[in-house]
Amino acid sequence: MKSIGVVRKVDELGRIVLPIELRRTLNINIKDPIEIFVENDTVLLKKYIPSDSCVVCESIADTFKFRGKDICIDCFNEIKGIKI
Repeated sequence: MKSIGVVRKVDELGRIVLPIELRRTLNINIKDPIEIFVENDTVLLKKYIPSDSCVVCESIADTFKFRGKDICIDCFNEIKGIKI
C-alpha cells in the first residue's frame, strides 16, 4: 500500500473526507457505495461494484450477459453503433 501524503481528521460523527483528486482518480462519485475492509490495524476503502454491473459503465440497470460479460443495453447500443 502506498501513501498519497494526505492526512485527514475524523469529525465528530466519525466521518472523513476523501480529497476530490482521489475521488476523480478512482471514479468515486457522490452517493457511490464504498466497501470497507479491515485487516489488523488497516482500514481499506474500495468502490463497491456489484458483480452483475455493466463492464463498461458500472450501471446495474438493464444489464444482460454478452459473451459471458454483463453489459447494459445503453452501452451495448452505443458500441453497436461504432464503425471500425
